[in-house]
Amino acid sequence: MSRNKLRLVYTFLIAFIVVGFSLNSVTAAPNGKSGPQSVIDPESTDTFKQLTLFSDVLERTRSDYVDPVTDEKLIESAINGMLSSLDPHSGYLNKKSFQDMQTQTKGEFGGLGIEVTLENSLIKVVSPIDDTPAAKAGIQPNDLITHIDSKLVTELTLNEAVDRMRGTPGTKVTLTLRRGGISGHPFEVTMTRAIIKIQSVKWEIKQNVVYLRITTFNEQTQIGLDKALAESSQKIGDKLEGYVIDLRNNPGGLLDQAVSVTGSFIEAGKEVVSTRGRHKEEDQSFVAKGGDRTHGKPITVLINGGSASASEIVAGALQDHRRAIVLGTKSFGKGSVQTIIPVAGAGAMRLTTARYYTPSGRSIQQLGIEPDIMVMPAKVEEVAMGKGISEADLRGALENDTMSKDQKKKDKKDREENSANSDASPKEGDAGKDDKKKAPVDYQLERSLDLIHGLYLFDAKNQKAPSPTEEAKK
Repeated sequence: MSRNKLRLVYTFLIAFIVVGFSLNSVTAAPNGKSGPQSVIDPESTDTFKQLTLFSDVLERTRSDYVDPVTDEKLIESAINGMLSSLDPHSGYLNKKSFQDMQTQTKGEFGGLGIEVTLENSLIKVVSPIDDTPAAKAGIQPNDLITHIDSKLVTELTLNEAVDRMRGTPGTKVTLTLRRGGISGHPFEVTMTRAIIKIQSVKWEIKQNVVYLRITTFNEQTQIGLDKALAESSQKIGDKLEGYVIDLRNNPGGLLDQAVSVTGSFIEAGKEVVSTRGRHKEEDQSFVAKGGDRTHGKPITVLINGGSASASEIVAGALQDHRRAIVLGTKSFGKGSVQTIIPVAGAGAMRLTTARYYTPSGRSIQQLGIEPDIMVMPAKVEEVAMGKGISEADLRGALENDTMSKDQKKKDKKDREENSANSDASPKEGDAGKDDKKKAPVDYQLERSLDLIHGLYLFDAKNQKAPSPTEEAKK
């Protein structure tokens, strides 16, 4: 097709679009009533000028670019550029990307297992997903990806970067990253793509506390949580002291799953989250259904800088309703809602349509959720039990007047043995045994478990002990 014919086609399409705008603009007749006249308003005229500009650029690029390029690629890129320029989370999904996204929300896809966002033209890691190539390779939240297989990411859109990281299981991809900001020293990590099967909820019993690890919010999350609550309750029985909900490095996911999960820990009818957009009539409030399945037991929630979106909704709602104590470090701060809008050609728009707010009306956009108790993610390499100086070791320490002679002898013997063990030099062949004892301790989790124990003991004592007034009557 010749250049002139192409220009005519584009101009016709633009004129058709603008006429569509214009037919919706009806002027008022002199008598104040709506008249039959239709005119092109100034805004439509400006739109026509801008679309004509687009037509000129499109036609010139198609005909003069150094390599042949299809109209489909040019128009898709233009659409994606329009959307991605609005904010880091809006964009255009072509047919393949749309299918990949639908697959991911179902809980299985091929790739590395990294949740990413766009920041200053670089790809920023929100969090790696547990038990994936990315997590095993040591990728951390806030790492900046500068190259994918030597391709500079500033030359790619966010969707294109994600497409390059995904691929056939068994194939390799090399990422160049910087840790600690753009000034950080660059390093490369080569990973093998795998089928990413996300088990979104894992659980175990830790010291009579149910530890719930939620890695993401996909279509399987509430199902997994239901199973975890039922199985853990059956296993631990009356010994249950409380729950730890671990949302660290949880990049978020589906809004309805976040609402549903929160509803498992608070009373039915309470607000979980509200969304407010451009049009007030479309504002929504989401409430809990079903009721608290933990029967009021103490709950702590663990968050960090990799906790984003849906995980922040859960943490914020439980915090606002005073149903849980939040520990860890400040969360990521993604407080916007993206709506997936299918379009002609089997693709879709991912458009930011609203901000979300916690039950107290807080917007966490850019701010994140502040934990009730700040706990840094220190890794305690070894916990020395009974090896330090105690009160009994101090000169002139008062004796315990409730201990029997036998108890005092045993206590003295234990302290002497501990001191001897602490001072003893390692023997040959002990190096391997020593290393096994130095398993890293998750300090944030340990603090969380300690808090649950404390709350449980406090509640138990309040239920058993008579009040001061009752005691006085006796």
